[in-house]
Amino acid sequence: MLNLAESGDPKVKGRIGVLIVNLGTPEATSYWPMRRYLKEFLSDPRVVETNRLLWWFILNGIILTTRPKRSGHAYEKIWNRELDESPLKTITRAQAEKLAAELRGDGPILLDWGMRYGSPPVGERLKALKEQGCERILIFPLYPQYSAATTATVADKVFEAMADLRWQPALRFVPPYYGEPVHIDALAESIDAHLATLDWVPDVILASYHGLPESYVAAGDPYYRHCQETTRLLRAKLDLSETKLRLVFQSRFGRAEWLKPYAQDTVASLPGQGVRHLVMVMPGFAADCVETLEEVAIGLAETFRENGGINFSAVPCLNDSDVAITMMALLIRQELAGWL
Repeated sequence: MLNLAESGDPKVKGRIGVLIVNLGTPEATSYWPMRRYLKEFLSDPRVVETNRLLWWFILNGIILTTRPKRSGHAYEKIWNRELDESPLKTITRAQAEKLAAELRGDGPILLDWGMRYGSPPVGERLKALKEQGCERILIFPLYPQYSAATTATVADKVFEAMADLRWQPALRFVPPYYGEPVHIDALAESIDAHLATLDWVPDVILASYHGLPESYVAAGDPYYRHCQETTRLLRAKLDLSETKLRLVFQSRFGRAEWLKPYAQDTVASLPGQGVRHLVMVMPGFAADCVETLEEVAIGLAETFRENGGINFSAVPCLNDSDVAITMMALLIRQELAGWL
């Protein structure tokens, strides 16, 4: 718990809690920790919208017998061995610590962090904030673009935890920030800084977002539109054309049609179109994780070079950089304006 309040009395009332929430991570790369994490994640009806009985048999009879080992190998490639945890956990903790320092002096604020799946659980951290005297709590889902499979499921977990409390704190949520100028500025600055470290110039930059089944968008999910808007604003900020900065979607799972164009197919085809130097940026991820570090920076880099590409580089996510902390603090302050 990161205490920004003046008083040392843990029972002082009137404090404001801020809880930043990311997706989650397994506790280890071996079979059983991976299985527990995947079961929690893939059992969420927001994540997999299908017949629940049929999905139970598919999940428990097929996926959870094979996927933990494969996913464990992916995590092994990017695991933080010093702290024995995934980079996502390391980075989210660092974001919380730096945000606490940035917001110090803003008021009687307690800042904490949690994971929607895995540890530390959202419900546990919410109750801890309540026990520390927080009568108002701001939830910050670290998803720039809204989707029911991400942002909404954080809200589901928050409300589930609130159902166990007789005295419930007032709640607010930081809205999706896909088009916030401070977010676009931070992304553009991070891309410019990364390009300055290269001794080559990219022919194309791909903005890659986590995929989503097309049926979810057809049902009313605004995610695709949000991704398009982030990309459009980023092009304008960087003064790039649609052919220079292109939108793709990664991490397809299952046989259903997902949002297109697919990152894997696009990356494989680019060398045949004369693209020899490629940069990828992931504007939908607030912190580097297995999807950015293993799937993109390792896997798609190999795909590009195997098909004739020469230079490949992945822009790190905003993570706990100075521009990221400034951005996150501004978004928090905007929501707390009426509470402080």
